[in-house]
Amino acid sequence: RCARRAGLSGGRAGAGGAAGHRAATEADFPWSKEVAKHLKDSFHLSEFRPLQLRAVNLTLSSRDLFLVMPTGRGKSLCYQLPAVCSNGFTLVVTPLVSLMEDQIMYLKSINVSAVMLNASSSKEHAKTVMAGMMDPKATFKLVYVTPEKIAKSKLLMSRLEKAYNTNLLSRIAVDEVHCCSQWGHDFRPDYKLLGILKRQFPKVPLLGLTATATSSVLKDCEKILCVNQPVTLTASFNRTNLYYEVRIKDSDKDESTNDIASLIKNRYKDQSGIVYVFSQKDAESLSSELQKRNILAYPYHAHMDPDDKSRVHRKWTSNKIQVVVATVAFGMGIDKPDVRFVIHHTISKSIENYYQESGRAGRDDNPADCIVYFGFSDIFRISTMVVMENVGQQKLKQMVDYCQNIDRCRRSLMAVHFDEVWDDEGCNQMCDTCHFTTSDMTQHARQVVQIVELAASMDEKLTPLKLVEAWMGKGPAKRRKMIQTTTLSRQQAEAVIVRLWLQEYLREDFSFTPYTTYFYMKLGRKAPLLKSQTHTLPSMKMRTTGAGSAVVSNCFFISPERSSELKFHNTDDHCRTEMLNLLLQRHGSKSEAEQSWSVAGLVL
Repeated sequence: RCARRAGLSGGRAGAGGAAGHRAATEADFPWSKEVAKHLKDSFHLSEFRPLQLRAVNLTLSSRDLFLVMPTGRGKSLCYQLPAVCSNGFTLVVTPLVSLMEDQIMYLKSINVSAVMLNASSSKEHAKTVMAGMMDPKATFKLVYVTPEKIAKSKLLMSRLEKAYNTNLLSRIAVDEVHCCSQWGHDFRPDYKLLGILKRQFPKVPLLGLTATATSSVLKDCEKILCVNQPVTLTASFNRTNLYYEVRIKDSDKDESTNDIASLIKNRYKDQSGIVYVFSQKDAESLSSELQKRNILAYPYHAHMDPDDKSRVHRKWTSNKIQVVVATVAFGMGIDKPDVRFVIHHTISKSIENYYQESGRAGRDDNPADCIVYFGFSDIFRISTMVVMENVGQQKLKQMVDYCQNIDRCRRSLMAVHFDEVWDDEGCNQMCDTCHFTTSDMTQHARQVVQIVELAASMDEKLTPLKLVEAWMGKGPAKRRKMIQTTTLSRQQAEAVIVRLWLQEYLREDFSFTPYTTYFYMKLGRKAPLLKSQTHTLPSMKMRTTGAGSAVVSNCFFISPERSSELKFHNTDDHCRTEMLNLLLQRHGSKSEAEQSWSVAGLVL
């Protein structure tokens, strides 16, 4: 299941001969006993997770390595443990100071010495660290730096060169290595300059770590980092304990807020979670609304005072507050194991972002929910934000397709994105894509295209929202007489328009003003095909329930992980009560639970 289609894992693992793979799995290396000792005594772990030992042995064998492993599966151990077992120090390049601080705090708690250098480091501290880098008696085993420090500090590079010449620079770890590539979801310009490390220190093994890189991103990273034929170890993207669900976001802001509040107060009572939002303003307003509904929720965003951010993080980590309502600023380095839910109030801008953000749930391997609220207007709100990003529109469309595509398992869509061979049975019913009705898309498409054509002939610009309203019979009476309106619900109409946009029967047209960017709908390159009566589109499955409902739950879905919660009794009354109680926990409101019972074809 975890084989890369592009052959990166197999090809690169084979580079340099099969000995590379044998070296990664055998247990009779000179360092094997020391590795086992420090795993237990320093890191207080009884065993390795999948691929960890292989990665540790490869880097201790001086092999260059890319490690692709899901969020929360222990990537950091793959360079921290070898650092403790090696002479000298390991240089760790990481994108955020907050990440460094969290790592150093953790290492300090287990008595592993580590230091960091960044723009805020005092001259005295920097001088001490750089002197230690050239001292064989120095106690620290890891030096954390930002990519900016590598790019801008000639003094640091000179000290690294001296450490290299005296064999004290044992390895280089590049965390969040996908940041190197402009095709990655989190490109950072200073990462592109990190190739100097391998050019200057060619004998030092490099370990690149990421949770989300695709094969094309990894190829780009190879070139940028000047790494020649690295071994690539790829863990399956699949986190079996996570339940993926997409809910339709109500256009009424209060309704969507009520739905989220109901979930938190019922399904996730007294359980820790994150709600991701689009903007600073959304973080402030949604957290305030949740507080009004007696939920301990606090905002977190980049414009907050650093002390306030630390306070929120600390209170949430210690369970003094239940929910953090955050922008993506609340991201890398969040390592709370018992997060039971991650809710996206607005869709992410890419599948990579969504996978990483939702992956902060369930790190203790217990069941957790990942719910995204898919709002029609949010698509175009984000589209105007990423309009200047390289492949920003392409990545957004992939995310929209993930949300809208109910023909395939959610995990299957992720697998395709991450180049993984996938068997749909591997989902084990841990996503929501079932129990939908099928609708003829061709007739819908012709009606929508007719409206866009008519608007163009009248020199009228249609935003996506205006297009939906026109199709539903709203707007000028003159236009209503000239078009066919739809009997679909608003949510279904929006779903059709999104599908036509994704399939290029419609296209986006941006208009820029000094104050904002507008998104209009125009005919796409495939629209003329609909002139032919023989041209047909594949049928489309549609949600049949109301806004903000999880369809799988509405047909009485019990995941294997949760099946033990259900106890059957001898009498029908007890059985019904038990089922309804479980549905209430699953849905968060009595009305949804009762509707679920009804949809399942059961009679009270």
